[in-house]
Amino acid sequence: MNPVVPFSVLIPARLASSRLPNKPLADLAGLPMVVRVAQRAALSAARLVVVATDHPSIAQACSEHGIRCVMTRNDHASGSDRIAEACTQLPLRSDELIVNVQGDEPLIDPALINQVARTLAAQPDCAMSTAAHPIHHPADFVNPNVVKVVLNQAQQALYFSRAPIAWWRDGMSTPGTCPDWTSDATPPLQPLRHVGLYAYRQSFLQSFPTLDPCALEQTEMLEQLRAMWYGERIAVYVTETTPATGVDTPEDLERVRALLVGN
Repeated sequence: MNPVVPFSVLIPARLASSRLPNKPLADLAGLPMVVRVAQRAALSAARLVVVATDHPSIAQACSEHGIRCVMTRNDHASGSDRIAEACTQLPLRSDELIVNVQGDEPLIDPALINQVARTLAAQPDCAMSTAAHPIHHPADFVNPNVVKVVLNQAQQALYFSRAPIAWWRDGMSTPGTCPDWTSDATPPLQPLRHVGLYAYRQSFLQSFPTLDPCALEQTEMLEQLRAMWYGERIAVYVTETTPATGVDTPEDLERVRALLVGN
């Protein structure tokens, strides 16, 4: 079943990476990573799949494998800024939604892309949508590298944080310690891990780069908090399936290579 409104996938891909140089072009079973990402995104219901890059070598790799690509400036502060510029170069419909698929997600589930787009289409009062899944391991709950989100009854984000939220007062007496989820006592609210996949309404995506970064965003280092700071709502699709992780380190790269070779 297709989303209520059309959507396109944009994949921001810059060559510079502090932890993994030339990451978008890293070889994954014979194909550059950015090509693998685009091929996965093309299995979704997206009308268009386009890579937005700042480097000719990435554009060349896309061209060699039949992936549409647009060139953008090299001074963008974030992927959202990059795809906002890319939108101005594309034949997009006025009501089209834009899904931002990170260029280091070669195992992204096309069905999850569809669901995030559908979630935004179903909530017209929201400017963005994203995804989350239940946290089952206490160590992940207290890990600051695992971003958490809490929702309201409409499945919209109340807050994103690197801290363990919502804090289970009666089950976690000492900050920084793991709750005992193996006991009979379970938290009344299922903790959720945020998944870095976003859909935007075009009008908001164009305005987002013009908004000044806020103190909350700079404190947590979470870009989505800027949207909430300025009063925008973010719809959240909760999947029971834990999505495949992306590629941030050389160890991640080897893990994904092994999975692709195994398939």
